Amino acid sequence: MIKNGHHAAEEQREEDSVCGTPGGSACSPEKRKRVVRLWCDGCYDMVHYGHSNQLRQAKAMGDYLIVGVHTDAEISKHKGPPVFTQEERYKMVRAIKWVDEIVEGAPYVTTLETLDKYNCDSCVHGDDITLTVDGKDTYAEVKRLGRYRECRRTQGVSTTDLVGRMLLMTKTHHSNMDNPDYQQHTDNFGKGPKGHSPWTGVSQFLQTSQKIIQFASGKEPQPGDTIIYVAGAFDLFHIGHVDFLEMVYKQAERPYVIVGLHFDQEVNRYKGKNYPIMNIHERTLSVLACRYVSEVVIGAPYAVGKDLLDHFRVDLVCHGKTEVFPDKDTSDPYAEPKKRGVFRAVDSANNLTTDDIVQRIIANRLQFEARNQKKEAKEMAVIEAMNRKEQDQSEGAAQPAH
Repeated sequence: MIKNGHHAAEEQREEDSVCGTPGGSACSPEKRKRVVRLWCDGCYDMVHYGHSNQLRQAKAMGDYLIVGVHTDAEISKHKGPPVFTQEERYKMVRAIKWVDEIVEGAPYVTTLETLDKYNCDSCVHGDDITLTVDGKDTYAEVKRLGRYRECRRTQGVSTTDLVGRMLLMTKTHHSNMDNPDYQQHTDNFGKGPKGHSPWTGVSQFLQTSQKIIQFASGKEPQPGDTIIYVAGAFDLFHIGHVDFLEMVYKQAERPYVIVGLHFDQEVNRYKGKNYPIMNIHERTLSVLACRYVSEVVIGAPYAVGKDLLDHFRVDLVCHGKTEVFPDKDTSDPYAEPKKRGVFRAVDSANNLTTDDIVQRIIANRLQFEARNQKKEAKEMAVIEAMNRKEQDQSEGAAQPAH
């Protein structure tokens, strides 16, 4: 695990929580503070900034965050086939900067036994509902025992929506979510026979400056840091990106990694089809959540020119194995860093691309559509049961006393 500023602070908090010093002096009030350990769990399939935001909120409730990730077999049993393998999902969650530790193969149903085994005070989950294969709330036991805490679900993103964008392969998701083709596709994808569930339905993400501040590290480069610049689309942020950024991070003893993100129109110019799947705001948060990234340039110029290199005092420019598309004038966008001798090709040994993920989705389209419709039908059944219970309670309260 990386010793960046975040983890150094965490270690210091853990040290400060232990009473007594080598000299045997008494504890200060700060040192008497007990470390609050929290547990999150999930499939974390197709990890997006909504998952990262849940983990950010959970970490803010305590000091040490442990994340349990389910196996492929467990997910297939309760939900249907995952897009990513368990090994890919474990690595993706490890790369999120608010995560201190992960538990591989965590049980699908969160029990008191699990929390106690990992010495966790509480379990944290979003304000949506997670159901087992037989329609039961997976957090029922920890809720009943008062060991459950809730954070707000991130509006405007869901795995269902992202899959819908990939399957549709048009540009409508960037500009017009009311487009009938897009709406019909999301209806097929995330709608059971009895209408939309508020947890699975699609809504548009609205970026705010506050959200960027919450995700950003806020750390300036320090004297002695090596400033490394990489640029690209980083669309549908995935394990191929993580492996690349980890390798970039390892290029220096004290790296400060800046990621330049191209605007949507620029990405579409060189990638075509309906790329990018995620818009510039979504891609910004996805990249900022990665522990190997220090800063993001939103809407970076395609050519890595003199002004950019001088402004950020860049020591090293890296690019992976993916094809470098020429600029609009057919010039090499990396001509300037190559001329300065600061360009380096980095091989992460991971060839996964956003295209590959889209192909995985298309190959399993019917399974994913069935999976999401089944999930929504279960959620709607729970909502109806909750509504009936509330109605019964209100009718009972309205009955005159005899």
